[in-house]
Amino acid sequence: MKMRALVTGANGLVGGRLVRLLASRGHEVFAMGRGHQRVLPSPPHGEETIPQYVSGDLGDTDGLAQSLREIRADVVINCAAMTDVDGCEREPSHAYTANVEGVATLARSARALDSHLLQVSTDYVFDGDAGPYDVDAIPNPRGVYAITKHMGEEAVRALCPRGKWTIARTAVVYGWPSTGKNNFGSWLIEALGAGKTVKLFTDQRVTPSHAGNVAEMLAELAERRMAGIWHTSGADVVDRVSFGQKLCARFGFDPSLIHPSKMADLNLPTPRPAKSGLNVSRTLEALGAKPLGIDAALDRFYAEYKGSTS
Repeated sequence: MKMRALVTGANGLVGGRLVRLLASRGHEVFAMGRGHQRVLPSPPHGEETIPQYVSGDLGDTDGLAQSLREIRADVVINCAAMTDVDGCEREPSHAYTANVEGVATLARSARALDSHLLQVSTDYVFDGDAGPYDVDAIPNPRGVYAITKHMGEEAVRALCPRGKWTIARTAVVYGWPSTGKNNFGSWLIEALGAGKTVKLFTDQRVTPSHAGNVAEMLAELAERRMAGIWHTSGADVVDRVSFGQKLCARFGFDPSLIHPSKMADLNLPTPRPAKSGLNVSRTLEALGAKPLGIDAALDRFYAEYKGSTS
């Protein structure tokens, strides 16, 4: 069944891919992003619909609500957020506006319009003491980014009717090309490709997530209106050094450029979860779009990279 979908954060890594994917499946798609359209190229051959771009900002709650009233989407997928972890710590009021007030506006508007709201969240809602985490694990966020993302989840749960909301958590999203700012994967490619050394943590375990794979899972959750909490990350739990080494093997980079380090060595201003990552067993069982293991995800990442440089 075709749907009318609004995707916020459409200029971002996941949002842009999700917009193109939904449009390729014939859905009527409205792509909302800050400022001018940046990452929505011409529709691929055979695409049935062309996404309509709408300028919007989670911080502009009045404008956001007005846009939702005008679009009247069947499903609203919120890929937008303030995701700069240290930036959130420096500017907590901005983080609160985007990650809590903006989400609450989406939730109220979705309820008034009888729309289904899909909120993209993060593994940072957990403290990182005992990961990987199941969907029913109790959040314990640390730091402003984590706290505001958890508050956004709670706003969705409180303001949307039962069965009309979905929370999709993901983790360490990467893809090529980046969208104005480097992600973990694109930063590694640029640094290692230039022969630069990189410091990667041995004491942080995560579930790295390929952006295209995340978009596929989000699209299915939206199309099937699958309510509740879902984990939409990669399938494998690895430390960052191991991820870097696997990337070197796939891309042909020199693994000696990776220098193992500890999080404490860098004196980070914001706490990072150490034993993190998400358990995707429920997602593997229920979705046709399966979370990818790290090797399959890096194959896709490599294909993206080669396709953009050939």
